[in-house]
Order: sequence, then C-alpha cells, then structure tokens
Amino acid sequence: MQRVAVYCASNDGIKPAYVATARALGTVLAARGLTVVYGGGRTGLMGALADAALAAGGEVIGVMPHGLVQREVAHQGITSLQIVDSMHERKAMIAEMADAFITMPGGIGTLEEFFETWTWAQLGVHRKPVGLLDVDGFWNPLVTLLDQLEHEGFLRGTPREWLVRETDPATLLTALEGFSPPQVRRWLRMSDT
Repeated sequence: MQRVAVYCASNDGIKPAYVATARALGTVLAARGLTVVYGGGRTGLMGALADAALAAGGEVIGVMPHGLVQREVAHQGITSLQIVDSMHERKAMIAEMADAFITMPGGIGTLEEFFETWTWAQLGVHRKPVGLLDVDGFWNPLVTLLDQLEHEGFLRGTPREWLVRETDPATLLTALEGFSPPQVRRWLRMSDT
C-alpha cells in the first residue's frame, strides 16, 4: 500500500473531533510514508487532512474538476493538483491512483464517493480495501441501515467483508494494510436470472 484515497468534507462539521481526526489521519499517513490522494480542497476536513500530511513531510495529491477549483478553493500548496474535466474523471483518477480508500465524515458527495468505491469492490472492479473512519459514532446510522438492508435481503454475499470500520486513524491503517480481499461472490442466485 503506497497511496490512500481519503473521502471527506470540504467543511469542518459541528464537532471539533472531525477536524482533529482529519489532522491525525494526515499525520499518520505521512509518518507511514503513505501518499494522500484526495479531492484537492484547502478548506474543511480536506484542508486539515492535507495540511497535516504536508506538515509531517508527506506527499499529497489532489484531484479536482475545473468547475470546482474556485468553489472549493483548490489547495495550491499540495505536492500535486490534478485538474480534470468532470466529477466522473475525478473519481476515476482517485480510484486508479489509490491502493486503499478511507471515508471520513462528510456530506452527500462523500457518501456518493464511498458507495461507488464500495460497490466497485463488491462487483470485483477492484480488490482494494475500503475503510470507514468512525469519528464519535458518525457512521452508526449507516451501519444500522446496512443491518436493515441485510435483514431485508438486499445485501448479500461479501459487501460487509470489504468494509473495515475503526475509530482510530492508526488502527484503521493497520487494518487496511493487513486486509485480505474476500472472493467476489455472486450477488444473484441462478433462480433470480
């Protein structure tokens, strides 16, 4: 594992723990010699993550579409800022560069990035670990929803096996480094086709 994609918010959220954890994650990634790949913003959790990684001597690669460079205030002090034409290109480039994925607290965009990456693992598009960095129980409602999906028969096979959830950045990175991808199983039974 050399590059870790981090999906997170371009704002701070209401709890100081969100920013503190973003900084801690950036510091730990740099200390382990891992490159941060992220959305390229300089504000919110994105900026805290990037600034901490840079301050600890790490490499930070941002990927941002033209249309968001001004709106998200692109971080001009990172190692490399890749400008692309669309959100689709942004997600594809981040996914291609990354060896693992971490999702921190965030909004709709963060959730969309997480779900797409996690779905790709389930479908066998990639065999990279997907992690949730759970700050102050932020992901508890999602886990409850996943339990409901499983209970109702909409989540079968290996999706949960692809997901690593931890509350501490260092512990999460250790789990991702030791991750062994499960076999991709059929998500439909022969009787469903």
